[in-house]
Amino acid sequence: MTSAPLKGSDRIEVGPLADGTGTDPSVRPSSPRRRGRSAPYWFLVPTLTLFAAFTVVPIGYAVWLSLHKVQVKGIGLGKGARSEVWNGFGNYADVLNNSEFGHSVLRAFGYGLIVIPTMLGLALVFALMLDTPKARSAPFARLMIFLPYAVPGIIAALMWGFLYLPAVSPFYYLLDKFGLPEPDLFNGGNLYLSFANIAVWGGTGFNMIVIYTALRAIPQEIYEAARIDGASDVRIALSVKIPIVMPSLVLTFFFSVIATLQVFTEPMALKPLTNNLQSTWSPLMAIYDSAFLKSDIYGASATAVVLALATFVLSFTLLRISDRYTREDRA
Repeated sequence: MTSAPLKGSDRIEVGPLADGTGTDPSVRPSSPRRRGRSAPYWFLVPTLTLFAAFTVVPIGYAVWLSLHKVQVKGIGLGKGARSEVWNGFGNYADVLNNSEFGHSVLRAFGYGLIVIPTMLGLALVFALMLDTPKARSAPFARLMIFLPYAVPGIIAALMWGFLYLPAVSPFYYLLDKFGLPEPDLFNGGNLYLSFANIAVWGGTGFNMIVIYTALRAIPQEIYEAARIDGASDVRIALSVKIPIVMPSLVLTFFFSVIATLQVFTEPMALKPLTNNLQSTWSPLMAIYDSAFLKSDIYGASATAVVLALATFVLSFTLLRISDRYTREDRA
């Protein structure tokens, strides 16, 4: 009786016995193939280490601080007069009962109602215009639209801030020469327009590139078939291009919502130029005011955690709603 020869994958690797007199089939020395399978994980170690050190650990420390407070004994002087004690959810209760923080959130939503539709609408229009066959100098126009995004946010805010000042702005000079009314862009509801203008000017180019990239990935055969059916460029844009790039629009919408809740650069840079801007105008400004101006790092940590959870819940809800509508459209 003969047995079939073993294939390469069926061969058993053996190692020496403990006494050195024979071999033990249960001992398998490490093979190059097994070492090669673990190699990709070693490349992840630096990234995971940095992620843990600069993201996970700070988040965990912020959560830990949000559950504590400073207890002052006596007049608060001397060694041991101030101690860190457990406070539970007391800081969170203070945040939720803080009307000023609630007003900052409402102001951020009002700011977002202006910024998000305007910015995404302009980005979509520019992307559709650049994707048409009749578009001339498309690379140059694409660069000019994207260029404001390359300007750092603090520089853009300071630049527009001085353009808003009547004493130094050329716009106010022209309005005065032509006898036109000069609006106060640092007062009342005009503040929203001032901040929104900076965000739209700087963010439209990035969103345009995202949408334009999705448009360039659409096969040209779809456009040719639509033109054979007699569809115009406008009809192709409304019935073909926009539905196909809807995932990109949803992605840019999520990014814009998160950026709206985290607005900080524009109001913080313009605050020294006017007396009409509160130090807690936006949620992040309220956190900054609590942590560095009032020295309440524990309350600021609780506010930051609440803002992070609210951003996560809002993004998750919008994502689920978008995914549901996407599935219904496909069905």
